[in-house]
Amino acid sequence: MTVLIIDNQAEFYAERLAEAVPEMTFDAAVDLDQAIALAPDAEVLVGLAPYLKPELLAKMPKLTWIQALTTGVDNLLSLKGVAITNCSGIHGPQMSELAVLHMLALLRRFPRMLENQKAHVWERWPQPLLAGKTACIVGLGAIAGHLAGVLGAFGMRVTGVSGGRRSAPGIDKVYPRSALVDAAAEADFLIVLTPYSEATHHIVNAEVLGAMKPSAYLVNIARGGCVDEAALAESLKSGGIAGAALDVFAHSPLVPEAAVWDLPNLIVTPHIGGASDIYHEQALPIVIANMKAFASGGVAALKGRLDT
Repeated sequence: MTVLIIDNQAEFYAERLAEAVPEMTFDAAVDLDQAIALAPDAEVLVGLAPYLKPELLAKMPKLTWIQALTTGVDNLLSLKGVAITNCSGIHGPQMSELAVLHMLALLRRFPRMLENQKAHVWERWPQPLLAGKTACIVGLGAIAGHLAGVLGAFGMRVTGVSGGRRSAPGIDKVYPRSALVDAAAEADFLIVLTPYSEATHHIVNAEVLGAMKPSAYLVNIARGGCVDEAALAESLKSGGIAGAALDVFAHSPLVPEAAVWDLPNLIVTPHIGGASDIYHEQALPIVIANMKAFASGGVAALKGRLDT
């Protein structure tokens, strides 16, 4: 049984997996060309889902299982006859830290401080606190649970919006999705963490933005399609909300001429929410567990499959 790993940490994964599952063979590739050369003999593919390109998959006639190193696998779900698993549940720390970075930078107007530093301008203003403010998390999955604990440590009141849950640890109040407008109206920060689907397309729309306080902020670290970017642009330009931070966009990566770059009071980060400097170490236990299951029972033994 041959496994092809494509990643900048492919050698790390290959070495650790060979130790844990010695009955399988692991080939490492750090780029697409190397992966394509090794592809024909591989029955299993491991890599970050967005980088598993059609030209690579087309060279894998024996492929039976893809172990994505990401949570999102949107580009893979149309494949037929291939089992798909992911690495969900490991992103809480990095996603939470990015959310807090966005929140503090917005609240304390940190971009202006950086501009003042470049201009050699000494300007001081009152520094608002997260403590005592309300953060509303839209989507109450595992990452939201981690984030709720972090925000609680800052002394924030944390509410949530869910399509199914009625309570969650660390969440003071849970609103049904039908009451998103009410939840947004009382929030100082509206943080989008819901998975993207037809039901959550533009879940943050003009009505939701219109309900938010002029002093409130929007943070989207979920998927670009969850926020109506045109409505957000109007809200930022008119002062409907105080600001926003986006790590994800309807079209990514942003091209230089994209209008979103120049929106007022907007912080842009380049889809880094799920990344960390120890990502390979975070993902490895999940990959090992799945690989052991596959080695003993094939695709039927895999848990948490996304293709079924």
